[in-house]
Amino acid sequence: MNNQEAVLLKNMDNVKRMAFLELDLKYFIPVFVIVLVGAYTDTLPKGMIGALAFLMTFGAVLDYIGNKMPVVKDYLGGGPIITIFTSAALVYYSIFPKNIFLTVESFMKSGGFLDFYIAALIVGSILGMNRKLLIKAAIRYLPVIIGGLFLSIILTGIVGLLLGYGFTKSVFYIAIPIMGGGMGAGAVPLSQIFGQALNQNPTDLLSVMVPAVALGNAVAIVIGAFLNKLGKKYPNISGQGKLLKKFDNSIDVEKEEKVSDLKELGSGMVIALSFFIFGSILSKFIPMHAYALMIISVALVKGLNLVDKKYENYAAKWYQFIAKNFTSALLVGIGIAYTSLGQVIDAFTITYLILVLTTVVGAIIGTAVMGHFLGFYIVEASVTGGLCMANMGGTGDVAVLSSADRMELMPFAQISSRIGGAFMLILTSLLINLL
Repeated sequence: MNNQEAVLLKNMDNVKRMAFLELDLKYFIPVFVIVLVGAYTDTLPKGMIGALAFLMTFGAVLDYIGNKMPVVKDYLGGGPIITIFTSAALVYYSIFPKNIFLTVESFMKSGGFLDFYIAALIVGSILGMNRKLLIKAAIRYLPVIIGGLFLSIILTGIVGLLLGYGFTKSVFYIAIPIMGGGMGAGAVPLSQIFGQALNQNPTDLLSVMVPAVALGNAVAIVIGAFLNKLGKKYPNISGQGKLLKKFDNSIDVEKEEKVSDLKELGSGMVIALSFFIFGSILSKFIPMHAYALMIISVALVKGLNLVDKKYENYAAKWYQFIAKNFTSALLVGIGIAYTSLGQVIDAFTITYLILVLTTVVGAIIGTAVMGHFLGFYIVEASVTGGLCMANMGGTGDVAVLSSADRMELMPFAQISSRIGGAFMLILTSLLINLL
């Protein structure tokens, strides 16, 4: 057997092992064709059935393509970027009948799919964190994040003012979305918070925020590789994967119980939805967005240890189930219902790119300075507290830490994405009402 035959056989074997939605290719293709024909003939059922079928199948395909594309998968975030912008292009170029897009938009907005996903994401991720890690992070790590946020926001505002973009516009439409914890738990809820406070259409606001988040993610990945090289050249500023200089970096992670009964997922769902409803109730009496109040409630419950560990695990497992099965679907919905490709194209200017770069660099400098005074290594503080705040959430954390060769810092990266992103939602809810 020659080399060409060996490569061909290897490629054929890879095709056989391909799976979408955990379905082998020979099963997924008929499913995809059925949905595709239903979409083109405008016969997909209205409501949840048609919307979910379309979102999940197309999400799986687009995510796979994005994660296989050279350059895109390494520097631009891979699947999430391709999924969002390709979905937006479907609408922009009217690839399918208009009713399909209306069904998806209705499911995402009035149907509550977006709120359903965000409730699972926020409640499950916070309750699923190790309590000791949460408390220790709040004492030492959160000030590092706040230092990065402060300098990033102020610097971007000043540069925006000098470039004629405007201080407030630069802060709320570029800096805050980039530092807000990604798409699903960052830009999307931020657009709704802004829309409610400013009496504007969240879709229009999100169209300006999405390219900022995407570009911020790409810049963070590239700079992560640069910081890794910088740390090797100047060993005194790098812990080579260790965050704190004089303290034990290990975290005593509590072992989670395995879910032995599918009913436990149902319990996790109810817990997540209850916190969401509680946040909505509080918002009637407290002038803050329901998302922010939900975050505060969950963090207090976790910090005060008010819920049995097994129920925290139920919520965490529910979050993992939702994230694994519906994230790509949600990104398709974001592309269709919340992203105007025309407005995204209009947003790409030299000024816009400069402001995105300023946001990420400001986050790095702020976390480096604050981290130095609190006993953190500069490179590690900048990577976790800065770049992992400026990237696209969970997928961005993996990409940034991989480029920086510091995957062992994933727990702290997750704090940046989860707690730091949640802090941005709370801060934004307060600032938007003041300004």
